[in-house]
Amino acid sequence: MTRSLPAALAALVCSAALAGCGAASEAAEGTRGPAAAATTPDRSRTPDPSRTPSPAPSRAPAADAARPLAGRTVVVDPGHNPGNFRHPREIGEKVDIGTARKECDTTGTSTNASGGKAAYTEAAFTLDVSHRLKKALEERGAEVVLTHDADRPYGPCIDERARIGNEAAADAVVSVHADGSAVGNRGFHVIVPAEVREGSADTGPIVAPSRTLGERIAAAFARTTGTSPANYLGDGTGLDVRSDLGGLNLSTVPKVFVECGNMRDPKDAALLTSGAWRQKAAQGIADGIVTYLQG
Repeated sequence: MTRSLPAALAALVCSAALAGCGAASEAAEGTRGPAAAATTPDRSRTPDPSRTPSPAPSRAPAADAARPLAGRTVVVDPGHNPGNFRHPREIGEKVDIGTARKECDTTGTSTNASGGKAAYTEAAFTLDVSHRLKKALEERGAEVVLTHDADRPYGPCIDERARIGNEAAADAVVSVHADGSAVGNRGFHVIVPAEVREGSADTGPIVAPSRTLGERIAAAFARTTGTSPANYLGDGTGLDVRSDLGGLNLSTVPKVFVECGNMRDPKDAALLTSGAWRQKAAQGIADGIVTYLQG
């Protein structure tokens, strides 16, 4: 146990130590008050380099494994809009898609109504999955921009959807959809851009990264949802190359469309109408985006 020195001896020790006790006392107590300032002599002098602490070495912040997408921007595009069906004239107006002119948007497809059960629309499906996807990506650190949140009467038109991704300088854009094919056609597929150089369209710079994004999402989607690539296109790859979609033709950043399943097939429809499965779908898309952005 350390014992206290008598006051006189303490004063002698401080004097022998070249008045170092005053500095130690100040460090212990913080900013000195007026009384201390009045009784302490001015000891201003050139600092002794040997007593000047070296600055702590700067360190780069450690990577946060739980937030691998920090600093990245992802645009999520919920296909169609629940209000589109109320505005047939507006969504029927044609817009420039780079290579031609095409309708602003469509209403999308739906499941078949049966047994007194109302049809489940593609627009409702895409918005739900997009909300889940947004949350999953934000939890991993990404900044997420939605092209719409059913916060407008209709649209946006396909050219505006592309523009939103471009102006955000997005690291990746994913447009969420569900297909409306024939009964018996099952499974998901990811639409990637073909190389198009015509009119105002030039997909050359984004073809390769978009395909990689599509491949990553297809692999993760299959693994997470337990569903298979479409049996009616893509030759089992889960990828479909398209040159007729304005949302891809006008994009200047990597972009894909994900058709999560076929709403017109009863077996696929049973999955698409399940909230638990839609969570898996969103998680699968998010996992694919993470693996793409991490390289």
